[in-house]
Amino acid sequence: MNIVIIGAGMGGLTAALALQQQGHQISVYDRVRELRPAGAALSIWSNGAKILHQLGLGHGIEQASGDMQAMRYFSHDGTLLTGFSLAPLYEAVGQPACPVARSELQRQLLDAVGHDNVHLGEHCIDFSTDAEGVTIHFDNEQTRRADLLIVADGTHSRLRNRVAGKTIERRYCGYVNWNVRVPAQSDLAPLDHWDQYIGHHQRVSLMPMGSGGNTDCQPEFYCFFDVPLALEDLDDHNDYRAELRRHFSGWAPQVINLIERFDPALMARVPIHDIDPLETLVGERVALLGDAAHAMAPDLGQGGCQAMEDAWVLADALGRHADPAAALAAYDRARVDRVGDIILRARKRADMTHGHDPIVTHQWYQALAAEDGRHIMAGMQKTIEGGPLP
Repeated sequence: MNIVIIGAGMGGLTAALALQQQGHQISVYDRVRELRPAGAALSIWSNGAKILHQLGLGHGIEQASGDMQAMRYFSHDGTLLTGFSLAPLYEAVGQPACPVARSELQRQLLDAVGHDNVHLGEHCIDFSTDAEGVTIHFDNEQTRRADLLIVADGTHSRLRNRVAGKTIERRYCGYVNWNVRVPAQSDLAPLDHWDQYIGHHQRVSLMPMGSGGNTDCQPEFYCFFDVPLALEDLDDHNDYRAELRRHFSGWAPQVINLIERFDPALMARVPIHDIDPLETLVGERVALLGDAAHAMAPDLGQGGCQAMEDAWVLADALGRHADPAAALAAYDRARVDRVGDIILRARKRADMTHGHDPIVTHQWYQALAAEDGRHIMAGMQKTIEGGPLP
């Protein structure tokens, strides 16, 4: 089958690789002229890592990723609330997590798909379908014909409304995320720990993300800062260090040191949005995939993993059904409830973490002080085991 994919992000490239391995002819188009990863790193939890292994990238991703063996929560002043090994989770699900630089994951996917199959500077603006296939329209007045179209153009998707048949509004989740990578030094956190600091409805996270598989490079932490803010209260000067000094004044020494060490040129500031769950992810000869299908808050760390699950399930459906309509229906049945549930769970988690109801957030802080890890890992295990691979 001849398949066109719009979007050369993680979801689009994973789909391209999975479909190539099913024997389909793939062309990927993206409006950007240079691929630049959105965000410093990606937490590939076990459900996503299993798919990368099936696609032949698992070993390379594990070599490039951080060795995350334990998890800790601290109060904003540095008081330890809970700490525990992640080994029981990894043993239960059969695969460790692989937090990795987005640039490295993108590089490995692009190399596997083949650079000749990815076309940049091509802005898709519309599509039309008929009984024989789909015509994809670009802003340079060029068109492409395909048997199937996959829309994987991200959270700001310009084609999602066409597939859904209605306007899908992005929803502000109420907080802003600053994310960056920094050299991994033990005075910030142990090199195999995921440490989080919480208080005043804010959060700081340091997660080991490896060295990109290059033993000559220093390992790095993937770090982010979350602050509940009204969008109109964002500082227009883009002085990220000054902003974070103000928001996190008086926090633990590790947080203060982190603010003084990051390179502002590497930092991104992102107001977090999601969308409501969609009733369907497909149309006639077209499928939504990744953030275009289920943009979600990052609070479960599942955005990238769900895009990988989409890719695997869609390729499997096309392998089992010769009729594109039957394959798309199978994909929709397998994915629409799964991703809708995770959107809502991530939204609920974001609200709890960031003080949507201050009483609930305070109760969470208290519960963490009595947590031994079993409750947290049980939630992670539930999410992982809901994926398509055992």
